[in-house]
Amino acid sequence: MDSPAARTGTAEELPHAPLIAVVGATATGKSDLAVTLAERLDGEVINADALQLYRGMDIGTAKVTQDEQRGIPHHLLDVLDITDEASVSAYQRQSRAVITAIRERGRVPILVGGSGLYVRAALDDIDFPPTDPAVRSRLEERAVHEGPEALHHELAATDPGAARTIGVHDTRRIVRALEVGELTGRPFAAFLPKPIHLDPHTVQLGLRLERPQLHERIALRVHRMVDQGLLEEIRGLREQGLDRGLTARRAIGYEQGLAVLDGTMSCEQAIEATIVGTRRLVRKQDTWFRRDQRVQWLDAAAGDELIEHALARIGTRFTMQ
Repeated sequence: MDSPAARTGTAEELPHAPLIAVVGATATGKSDLAVTLAERLDGEVINADALQLYRGMDIGTAKVTQDEQRGIPHHLLDVLDITDEASVSAYQRQSRAVITAIRERGRVPILVGGSGLYVRAALDDIDFPPTDPAVRSRLEERAVHEGPEALHHELAATDPGAARTIGVHDTRRIVRALEVGELTGRPFAAFLPKPIHLDPHTVQLGLRLERPQLHERIALRVHRMVDQGLLEEIRGLREQGLDRGLTARRAIGYEQGLAVLDGTMSCEQAIEATIVGTRRLVRKQDTWFRRDQRVQWLDAAAGDELIEHALARIGTRFTMQ
């Protein structure tokens, strides 16, 4: 690892210190690139993977180890208990506070992760509407007894724009739109994310890899996780209440591991289901990030040249010392 004195750039040396986000699909090498950028730019890393917020979910989320962090400060890892419900609005507040603190230290904030909404919550002009469990419960009960069509008809009267974009049988979104309207008096569309960076010096770097290579990496990663003790990790988390964690217990790899422990799935079946589930996740991540025209794509297979390509996209030039 380079010492701080050997790093090739600092926030003060940049005309406008950027806010960098490294995004893309699972298993493309985002974490390693983020750490290397932090070494070169005197930066600190901020996690934007929803599952890496959880304490103890290490092997199954490919969370960076202390050795892999290479002395670079990492933020928003291990901040939730396994039974907590992850909240994107809470993450928004926390990530923006961390970004501000990093900047105040004269360093470069580097966001990294594949949870698209969490990335946008940190970077973009998004206002998350409030929630009220009592209101939502009442609307959900009405959906059960009256049917989603009745609620959709009500939505069409109070928020026709939302009704046009939400299917008649999409109960979850109908309830949410009605809840937002009741709590705020504003149409649901008023809270849709806008593709506007709050910081004009934001740079989003996306890592891409040809699908056959990515599938090979995923399969190798899943097998390695099992070899590293994923089942033992899940067994320990179950003792901490993993079965009660609405978010954590449904995570790819963890859900399958619980099935193995329950005897409803063999280890081989769980491995295959985890690989298939991860491939499905990769397709969703790819679709999400490719919709964002602001992402500058890099070839994850570029090897030693990747960091130079990334620095060039950021718009700075560094000389190796």
